[in-house]
This record gives sequence, C-alpha cells and structure tokens, in this order.
Amino acid sequence: MNQTTDVRCEVDGPVAVITLNRPAKLNAVTPEMAAALRGHAARLNDDPEIRAVVLTGAGDRAFCVGSDIRELDAYATPWDFRNRGDYGDALRELRKPLIAAVNGYAYGGGLELALACDIRLAARTATFAAPEIKLGWIGGTGQSALLAHSVGPGNAALMLLTGDPIDAEQALAWGLVSTVVEPGDLQASARELAGRIAARAPIAAQTAKANLRAAYTMPLDQAIRYERDLQTVCFATEDAAEGRAAFAERRDPRFRGR
Repeated sequence: MNQTTDVRCEVDGPVAVITLNRPAKLNAVTPEMAAALRGHAARLNDDPEIRAVVLTGAGDRAFCVGSDIRELDAYATPWDFRNRGDYGDALRELRKPLIAAVNGYAYGGGLELALACDIRLAARTATFAAPEIKLGWIGGTGQSALLAHSVGPGNAALMLLTGDPIDAEQALAWGLVSTVVEPGDLQASARELAGRIAARAPIAAQTAKANLRAAYTMPLDQAIRYERDLQTVCFATEDAAEGRAAFAERRDPRFRGR
C-alpha cells in the first residue's frame, strides 16, 4: 500500500475528508499522491460507514493545479503515460456522494478533480482553468466532456481553447459550481452539506448518483426506464420501509444502508 503524507484522509462519523496536502507546490499531484488517492477511494467505497466524501486542498492558495509537470518526463514512453493510474478516474469511480471544496486554483488536473465530484463549492477566491493548451497538450481525464456538461459547449470551448482562468463568480454563473462562499466559510459549508447528504438513505444516495451519471449517456426513454428500475431497487430496501414508517409516525428516519 502506497503511503504519503501529501494526501490526508480524515473520517468524522459518516463523512470522510480527503485533503491534498502539498500546499507549497499548490497541491500538484505526484505519482505517489495519485496512488494514495486511488487507495483512499477504494477504501472509502468499501466502508459502509462512510456516506459522503469531501475533497479539498491544503492552504489558501490552491485546490489543485493538476499533475506535477516535473514528474511527467519520468514516464519512459507516451504509452506508459497513457496507461498510468489516473487520480481523476479513481475519484469518478467513487460510489459515495463526493463534494469538492475548491479553495483556490483548480487548474488542469485540478479542474478535472473538481469535475469528478458530484457537487462543487467554491471560495470567492477560487479560480478555474484548463491551461494545458498553453503547454502543448490537452486534458485527458474527461475534461472536455465533463466541462461541456457543466458549463455548455461554448463556454467549455472558451476555457479549453484559451487556457485562461475564470473566477468563482463566473464559474457560478456558468453552473460550474453550486455555491460561492467566503474563504473562511468553505470547509464548514462543505462539511455541513456532506453531513446533510450523509443523513439521507445511503443506498438511495448512491443510486441517485449512479442514475444521474448514466443519464448523461442514455437516450431519454432509456434513461427513464433505467431510473424506474433503480427506483424499484431502492423501494425494496429496508431503508425505504423505514422512510415510510418514519413518515407515518412523524419522526426522523434511521437509515442503516440496508
């Protein structure tokens, strides 16, 4: 198992907080950090007690500026680079609801990490960019597709073709983030939202996430049928029965993930 202090994973009840912890380097991701992210994602997926996850960056300057460029020449061939273990892929495979608390620069792979999350909150000082074109390449972890889904193809093209950053207010106007808060309120806001989600039925929350992502790629009729099938799965759970009982008894439900 790969160990590094440059990625922290802390658990507070049903909420886990993953922190990229390399603030002096703007939380640029090394191969060791990528391996740690993959390991944390796998463990959180397998832990039934974890119901929501927050992803953030240490310090007040950067969420993440993507891969450490100085590490990229370590790949022996372009094919080795193509088949690297990607940190964005690991987070997109997380079944638990995932919230990005973007506290500064979200550039390149950092933008992709934010896009891998289900919900994005931003500090007022956050900025977002896809600057790879300025260095001669493009993003490679769904940046174009995920960005176009979030902000529309025209706005995505503006970011991808110029590489220039947008600020948090522009990101909010375009739908890239859901909320903009003062920097000092960001972590508390993200944890509060994660706590609210963690209080919901966990099977239903994971199913809603899977259904939303599937809806991106399905024709409407097929997406509706798929949603109805997933609804039936949820309806058959003990949690759904508990929800109905709690409603009838006018009390808060006690969901157990069953």
